[in-house]
Amino acid sequence: MEFSSRTRLRQARLAGDRRELYPHSLQFYLEPPTESISLVEFESFAIDRLKLLKVVENLGVSYIRGNDVYKTKLEAELRKLKFPYKALAEDDYEARRKDHISHFILRLAYCQSEDLRRWFLQQEMDLLRYRFNELTDSLRQKFLEHVNLSFEALTARSLPSIQSDERLQPLLNHLSHSYVGPDYSVQKNTGKISLDQVDALSVRSFPLCMRQLHKALRDNHHLRHGGRMQYGLFLKGIGLTLEQALEFWKKEFIRGKVDADKFDKGYAYSIRHNYGKEGKRTDYTPYSCMKIIMSNPPSQGDYHGCPFRHSDPELLKQKLQSYKIAPSGITQILELVKGMHYQLACQKYFELTHYVDDTGFSLNHPNQYFTESQRLLNGGRELKKEISNSGNSQQKNNSQEGMNSNSTLPSSKATSDAELEGLDEYFTED
Repeated sequence: MEFSSRTRLRQARLAGDRRELYPHSLQFYLEPPTESISLVEFESFAIDRLKLLKVVENLGVSYIRGNDVYKTKLEAELRKLKFPYKALAEDDYEARRKDHISHFILRLAYCQSEDLRRWFLQQEMDLLRYRFNELTDSLRQKFLEHVNLSFEALTARSLPSIQSDERLQPLLNHLSHSYVGPDYSVQKNTGKISLDQVDALSVRSFPLCMRQLHKALRDNHHLRHGGRMQYGLFLKGIGLTLEQALEFWKKEFIRGKVDADKFDKGYAYSIRHNYGKEGKRTDYTPYSCMKIIMSNPPSQGDYHGCPFRHSDPELLKQKLQSYKIAPSGITQILELVKGMHYQLACQKYFELTHYVDDTGFSLNHPNQYFTESQRLLNGGRELKKEISNSGNSQQKNNSQEGMNSNSTLPSSKATSDAELEGLDEYFTED
């Protein structure tokens, strides 16, 4: 893959003078890479750097930038992902090459909208600041003498030529929405959850997006297309069997305006399709946080999406108050939302509702939230099917809450958007 035809760099590469290409471990990324790489290496480099930038984002909010804990954790990630972190290493050409190429790949992926550009620039600035501060005075001076500080406009100008390449554009589009953790298509808890537990679990262990959908379903006895997709796949991921899902949705819809015959004809097929029993027999994957945040925003009458991304801040504040979040906690969450750190806002919500100071994990998926919640509440043990007395009490409280308040509201394994389009056809009826 060729980004430009810079003769000097190509000649240096062909001459085998590797050190001339990357004389310093730190770069200002002034020259795009010119070599050809495989699609496998392209995706691998991009995913590794994306993982690193997610860590940079998390550490930048969780710790004071530059303190010992921050530096220790970030250095460990740099070492693990084989990015250059030792300025004097002489044999780190491959790490410097990876640093160079991966930066430009993500530039292409994240230059496509203002929100993406701002997120990418913030994380890259934090990473560069850390690495620059780790240099000795002499190396810092040498680096400043070496680089050219003149400004050139954003990578977006390269998009027209890149977009014509049918191999790369799908990868770039996917990277900016990419989720790099488990896909939760394998339901380890299948059969361990009974339907009478769902109300209590929604209060104790559902992330805010799914708690919102569950309450809307109980209040209105119906969810529109986007809500059914998002919530249905989440329930599948936490362990509801196909038979349980059919019973769950049918009972609720019949309480509304849908009779049993209409449900069987209009909705049951789509639920079976969701579980891979109809159509292409695809085992559809629960939505990740990034997919929920970046695609299919809710409109009037919808309850899907991410409350931290899609809710009016004042409505979000009211919702958090109704869930008995302390004022100081609400302030922290709203500050994270203001900074567009939506997943970190959800992680803070987890800490506040589970009374822990540090989650010990980086939140990327609603089903991950549920799994970590259950692990914490059960003392590390697997989910039990029996519901406790405290659970019954919470279930009762949740039912009362629904009566008294109005509803205000791609790793290689991941299912692609194109595959989901086939499923979407069966959910179009609102």
